[in-house]
Amino acid sequence: MIQAGPTFKDNLQQFPPIAGVDRIDLVGIDGAVVASIENQPGKQGSLAVYQYLKQSFGTLDARAAEHGLDVFAEHTADARNRPGAHPNIDRLLEVAAGGGTLAIEVIPQPLG
Repeated sequence: MIQAGPTFKDNLQQFPPIAGVDRIDLVGIDGAVVASIENQPGKQGSLAVYQYLKQSFGTLDARAAEHGLDVFAEHTADARNRPGAHPNIDRLLEVAAGGGTLAIEVIPQPLG
């Protein structure tokens, strides 16, 4: 597990690569996909964070969410001040506040 630093950019450099990942699905206890994070510009930082949380914690529970908030660094403060501006951070805030554990499913890119 990484030691989160003060900037997201520095933290991001410590994560495993996301090459080969198509998307990440977050799944509720009922088996329904509650959110997906696609591997596309503007979402790749979140994709890397959630993949890292899956590898480090196995699931998105309160402990993993708190660490994710630390890793997002300065973006977490912005998300707290502007609800809705950072939906992938908002989700971590919700889980950290007791919103329920989610499964993290890493979906590989299709071959060929």
